[in-house]
Amino acid sequence: MSLRLKINLIIASLMALFLGTLAWQQIQDTAASVREEMEGSHRVATQLLARISWVFSEGGIGGMVRFLEQLGRIRANDIRLYDATGALVYASPPSPYKAGRDAPGWYTHLVAPKLVAQEINILGGRLVIRPEASRAILDGWDDLQRLMLFGTGAFAAINLLVFWITGRALRPLGKIVEGLQRMEQGDYSTRLPPLSGREARLMSQAFNRMAQAVADNEAARRAAAEAARNLQDNRELTRAIQAHVEEERRAIARELHDELGQSITGVKSMGLAILRRSAGSDDTIRQAAQVIVDTAGHMYDAVHQMIPRLRPFALDSFGLADALADLVAESREHHPGLEIVADIGNLPPELGDTLATAAYRIVQESLTNALRHAQAKCLHLSVTAEPDRLVLCMDDDGIGPPAQWERAGHYGVRGMRERVAQLNGGLELGRSARGGVRVAAWLPLQ
Repeated sequence: MSLRLKINLIIASLMALFLGTLAWQQIQDTAASVREEMEGSHRVATQLLARISWVFSEGGIGGMVRFLEQLGRIRANDIRLYDATGALVYASPPSPYKAGRDAPGWYTHLVAPKLVAQEINILGGRLVIRPEASRAILDGWDDLQRLMLFGTGAFAAINLLVFWITGRALRPLGKIVEGLQRMEQGDYSTRLPPLSGREARLMSQAFNRMAQAVADNEAARRAAAEAARNLQDNRELTRAIQAHVEEERRAIARELHDELGQSITGVKSMGLAILRRSAGSDDTIRQAAQVIVDTAGHMYDAVHQMIPRLRPFALDSFGLADALADLVAESREHHPGLEIVADIGNLPPELGDTLATAAYRIVQESLTNALRHAQAKCLHLSVTAEPDRLVLCMDDDGIGPPAQWERAGHYGVRGMRERVAQLNGGLELGRSARGGVRVAAWLPLQ
């Protein structure tokens, strides 16, 4: 139901209530007026006829009949004369006023007064005077009909006028509804023109602000969705690159260990053979052979130090716990003045290559940063497996995190964050209780 129709129905209901109240009041006034008229008229007629019946008592029934015939009808009264036997000898003639018409029965029942007929005994008979209010009630009915006819006409005219006025007043709401429907259909560029009327103007201004906010939010949502898609694409690309890099590292480490390591061993063996054969014969050959042996030894050590950094064989052969233990042992060997405490719990045997590699690289990066920049005396590493996640934590007692440790050009922390994000984990970096840096990461096991 439209607002215009609702307003008209409310006004029509109030007017109908008012018209009904007015009609009821008219009926009550008519009833009171008829009662008052009937009581007065009946009282006067009764007293008059009582006095006259005494005057004409000497003439008997005949004299009274002649008097009543000469008197005719008395308004609002019905006079009947009965003889001594009870036979009707005279009845008032019908009223010529509005002859042939009567008010409806229900209306007569509402307004007719409850008056008792009066009897006057005369010589040789009795005179019965009954109140007769039909003409007065008919007058009231005619007045009510005129009132209702005028009221109904006014009711219809006023409602038509109100309907037209409310239509003009509510016309701006149609434009607002049209604008909302266009917004619902996705046209966020919809704007309303300035509308007439203070409230309509304020509503149009509020609508335009809302439409602008919705358009801005939609643009921001689309930009965010595009950014999220780009981020997901970048992460998928990064994951593929990291997987490819790890595979290349594994292949390079295997090649270094198998091919280059054997070649260097062969060169060193030939240098030793030359060194043994040239003993005591030619010092120049012996010195050259010694240089070959020493260089081959240095190359072998460099290659074997490079292999764990590329891809620790323990990670593929024995699991994450042994690979981290080897990493800690190697760090202790190269930094004998630094205390490294490692607490590696019982880890699940099947972590998966992606999770194990990510955990190893995060610990490796954290350990490298601490060794290079923390100036710490003690490092503490903790690796524990909870029911649903793997928790890695490293803290030190060094100088603490730098002011701009995530500035451009420093990709270590970003690399850790990216590895954690790929596995839907979490990473926290901050100051530890020992005063240095604390790195905490957790990776879901599923």
